[in-house]
Amino acid sequence: MPAKKNSVTIYSTPTCSYCKMAKEFFKEHNVDFKEVDVAADTMAAQEMIRKSGQSGVPVIEANGNIIIGFDKPALKKALSL
Repeated sequence: MPAKKNSVTIYSTPTCSYCKMAKEFFKEHNVDFKEVDVAADTMAAQEMIRKSGQSGVPVIEANGNIIIGFDKPALKKALSL
């Protein structure tokens, strides 16, 4: 039986070091993710704030869980790693 496909969206900016670390974490664990640049997309930034209550990045939506910042234990739990 194939592994369950994870659904991951990371709201980030090009200059965010924690965003880069989160994206490296996803690559290390072969997790596909959709990246949304909230610096370039104000609608996405508003969506991120609506979902998380946060204006700082990264905000990661992993399988329906909103994770604020690069929180490895929370990501591992949400992604069943």
